[in-house]
Amino acid sequence: MNGEEEFFDAVTGFDSENSAGDFSEADQRVAGVMRVDTGRSSAVGKVEERPPRENGIQKHRTSLPAPMFSRSDFSVWSILKKCIGLELSKITMPIAFNEPLSFLQRITEYMEHVYLIRSACCQPQALERMQCVAAFAVSAVASQWERTGKPFNPLLGETYELIREDLGFRFISEQVSHHPPISAFYSEGLNQDFLFHGSIYPKLKFWGKSVEAEPQGTITLELLKHGEAYTWTNPTCCVHNVLVGKLWIEQYGTVEIVNHRTGDKCVLHFKPCGLFGKELHRVEGHIQDKNKKKLFMIYGKWTECLWGVDPAAYESFRKRERRGDLPSKMQPDDGSQKAEGDVVDTVPEVQETVQVIPGSKLLWRVNTRPPNSAQMYNFTSFTVSLNELQSGMEKTLAPTDCRWRPDIRGMENGDMDLASQEKERLEEKQREARRERAKREAEWQTRWFHQGSNPHTGTPDWLYTGGYFERNFSRCPDIY
Repeated sequence: MNGEEEFFDAVTGFDSENSAGDFSEADQRVAGVMRVDTGRSSAVGKVEERPPRENGIQKHRTSLPAPMFSRSDFSVWSILKKCIGLELSKITMPIAFNEPLSFLQRITEYMEHVYLIRSACCQPQALERMQCVAAFAVSAVASQWERTGKPFNPLLGETYELIREDLGFRFISEQVSHHPPISAFYSEGLNQDFLFHGSIYPKLKFWGKSVEAEPQGTITLELLKHGEAYTWTNPTCCVHNVLVGKLWIEQYGTVEIVNHRTGDKCVLHFKPCGLFGKELHRVEGHIQDKNKKKLFMIYGKWTECLWGVDPAAYESFRKRERRGDLPSKMQPDDGSQKAEGDVVDTVPEVQETVQVIPGSKLLWRVNTRPPNSAQMYNFTSFTVSLNELQSGMEKTLAPTDCRWRPDIRGMENGDMDLASQEKERLEEKQREARRERAKREAEWQTRWFHQGSNPHTGTPDWLYTGGYFERNFSRCPDIY
């Protein structure tokens, strides 16, 4: 491990030495007590009572057990300036800079707008399907808006599963590599209508004031009914003011979504904010056929909404805009304009608005965040439920699931001291396991994924081996 890598990890959340922690009380709503074997020590924790069902649908919690810990007393610079002359590998970031989720759980946030996949499955025309897939790709990064806390980094062998019958999918992910850190995931529709899978390993660059995370790895969506596969890579994420000032995030870069059956391609440009912030959060692009003819134009903001319009109408509008022929006040998108058949949520007041080109079609709108989101690490309602540990789960969850992580559980409950202590314990446990493997000259064996080639691009990928939901966890490693 080198010092530069450790510093990148500290400020972005991709630790060279993976963070971890202990399991404490879950919530004030308690149904029973169980003992969790954490290897070297046992932590007694309580399980949240399973929320009632409404019309047969499982309800999920709407808030975290404890409010967010204030970061006002901490700054990265206050730590670094005391470490001048020391090896960067010796710098330890306070747990206050984390959010109580594993990076595997953060990946699962891709599924918040899974209805867009289901909508794509129902569209008879390839162009309409690509519109839905493009909207899904943009929606996958929307939850990162104002999320300046870094997720806990998965331990090698850590897993996370999520089954949402109400949303029609199940999801499994595994941390398959430590150096470099690689997270693999696989999801399938409960109606056997789609597969969604991929692997993510960010390439990090430190620019003095900011840290840039370029996500390497292919994301694949397969629409089984149509025999189509779409692949893409997420845009670059940049965290600004990591040393001094208010942290803020932007996404930029070009995302190309390819339909491998038809040859159609969607090219999306996530705009950098620019000198005066004029382009902040903006997304513009188009869908083209295999002959590069533009079929459909797309525009909007990844923090808010995405619209599409015919290329002729788009070009006409832009020409008038350049000539200054538009009315002095364009009608903003306040939620009153909507595509036929779409139910539009109210845009959160803190978000900017998008000027809607006449004749546009609404492709996607971000879900309104809960009113107490700012006190819950700016989580969405979907995100709040991800670390929920309900009664009965102890009988079905793998022992490597994120929900058993003590450091995350401690932080979620506001017990920062416990979270820090358990982080140190599990870091040492992981180092010791690595030393033992080195002595035996044994390589780490992944459990649910294996290395291979993406069947559609031919590039290296991590593929789901299968069998997780049969729930034979006898060979799972002891990581907690």
